[in-house]
This record gives sequence, structure tokens and C-alpha cells, in this order.
Amino acid sequence: MSRGWESKDVESQQAERESRERPSPPPTEQERRRQSLELSLTAAKRDLAAAKHPRHQAMLAEAVRHLEAEIAKLV
Repeated sequence: MSRGWESKDVESQQAERESRERPSPPPTEQERRRQSLELSLTAAKRDLAAAKHPRHQAMLAEAVRHLEAEIAKLV
């Protein structure tokens, strides 16, 4: 009886190892673009929160709106 359990355990371990070894497909151009936009948006929001000068705040707020619109287009 223990042999049956043991072989099933080995089989599941081999399947798990094979699934980890398979490389994931490379991201598509759209996925890369979205990731880039999201990183830029995060940075712009962080900079906006730290900005003190009204003109700089306005520029960063516009950048945030633009990045959000670009991300919305990709969805």
C-alpha cells in the first residue's frame, strides 16, 4: 500500500517541477506598454504628492490625467 502512495507522491512532485520549469510566454507589446504606463503613473502620483510649487503640481496633475487616459485606452 505504501508503494502506491509513494509513486503518486513522486509523480506529483515531477509534475510540479515540470510546471515550474516551463518558461512563461513573453509579455505582449500591449502588456509591456501597460506596465510601463502604470510605473510612470505611480511615479507621477508620488511626485505630485511631494510637489510644493503650484506650477509643478499642475504639470504633474496633467501628467497623471494623461497617463490614466492612456491606460484606459489599453483596457
